[in-house]
Amino acid sequence: MAGVLETLTVPRATGFPASSLTPIASSPVCQLSLRRNFAPESRGLKLNIHSFRSSGSVRLRSKFGRRGGRIVCEAQETAVQVLPVTDDTWQSLVLESSVPVLVEFWAPWCGPCRMIHPVIDELAKEYTGKLSCYKVNTDESPSIATKYGIRSIPTVMVFKEGEKKDAVIGAVPKTTLSACIEKFL
Repeated sequence: MAGVLETLTVPRATGFPASSLTPIASSPVCQLSLRRNFAPESRGLKLNIHSFRSSGSVRLRSKFGRRGGRIVCEAQETAVQVLPVTDDTWQSLVLESSVPVLVEFWAPWCGPCRMIHPVIDELAKEYTGKLSCYKVNTDESPSIATKYGIRSIPTVMVFKEGEKKDAVIGAVPKTTLSACIEKFL
């Protein structure tokens, strides 16, 4: 699934308008942050940048090139994204699911919610095919939170055959959530 990047030419950042980088910056494969030192950020792919030419532009070539820099792009394990659920998609994604569903109720301003996100991502990856994982932003979909009596976030609920089976409140360890999930698989 990995491809080799043969050549990529990126002009120097000085005098380079940020608005003209929009196609690069919004790329779904990789997002690069063009700072003065050209330190890349990674979202799902590892980038190893080795050397640069210091002339008017930075020229990056594959590892077989003689000059310039080299980017080695290594695909990490298959990413499993925990998708958001809204009022419109709740019925079809959660209540009508043929497999058990784990739903995280959260809000962007909630610190413990941000702590539990990586745990939910790991569980989604670990239980791929056996369990669906979704998240509900309680600020954007308050009616779902009200319907299920969510008074504290993060709250993680497990649904099976359209019914709420269990709930865990707070930022808990992965083992606690795994034990909760295992009861319904």
